[in-house]
Amino acid sequence: MSATTDPMSATGTTSTDVKKPLTGPAATRAVRTAFSSPTASIVAIAIGVLWTIPTFGLFINSFRSKSDAATSGWWMFFVHPSFSLDGYRQVLTGQGGLFIPLVNSLAITIPATIIPIFVASMAGYALAWMRFRGSDAIFFTFFALQVVPLQMALVPLQQYYVHGLRIAGVTVLPSPGVNGTLAQIWLSHTMFSLPLAVFLLHNFIAQLPGSLIEAARVDGASHLRIFRSVVLPLSMPAIASFSIFQFLWVWNDLLVAKTFGGSNPALQPVTARMQSLTGSYGSHLELLAPAGFLTIVVPVIVFLALQRYFVRGLLAGSVKG
Repeated sequence: MSATTDPMSATGTTSTDVKKPLTGPAATRAVRTAFSSPTASIVAIAIGVLWTIPTFGLFINSFRSKSDAATSGWWMFFVHPSFSLDGYRQVLTGQGGLFIPLVNSLAITIPATIIPIFVASMAGYALAWMRFRGSDAIFFTFFALQVVPLQMALVPLQQYYVHGLRIAGVTVLPSPGVNGTLAQIWLSHTMFSLPLAVFLLHNFIAQLPGSLIEAARVDGASHLRIFRSVVLPLSMPAIASFSIFQFLWVWNDLLVAKTFGGSNPALQPVTARMQSLTGSYGSHLELLAPAGFLTIVVPVIVFLALQRYFVRGLLAGSVKG
């Protein structure tokens, strides 16, 4: 009589030793434990310090004189301290200062952030909870549009603003009549941001509890009332996350503003003004540091105001269960 040996037992491994993949709350706890370990914290702090050093050097240089900044590194500030506010004074009060461009940037950025959120949130709700023929195709079309570089659309879009949509010499869609106005820049930023906005907000809204939507329907609420009273309040983390992305993108944009705003000083944002601050052949490069720190004040305020929603909005839907 010969004894049979289990191959798994022979290698010292049993079926119960094979770990199953974690799902749901267990997976969430495992991820949190891994990213909150001392090693992960030390690595995160080291990356943060390395990432901050260039910004810190630029900040130091913004308070140094033109000659000091041009002839020595920022670290020499600690060996031979010198302090000057001439750069900030020239940037704020010099010819063509930053005050009007800062106002222009706010006039461009705020509507260009609110409009796509308004449109994308309604589109996300309709695609997630108002099922109709072709809704999946529309959603995947929005998803696919994210891969199209916006540079490909600049010239056709400018021609549409000026001449309207013409095919074979026939005007199919007339010009909207916004050429040379701020509305032209708002519409352009809205078009370029809608694919990502619809994708993010749709995924968040689709995961809202169905029982809430059904209860509102049973109470006789219309789709508009459900969207306004149930969906919008619960979607604030996703809306705040996209608001930060869109605000920073539009605030730091130069390409779209230069393409559709042209050289009109009344439409130039702060990024276009910074480009001209350096002067011919870069003769005023020392002004870039103070101008840069003046322009990041508003985005930092926006980020700090909405940062508590940022991680929740980004991670929404990343863990199933």
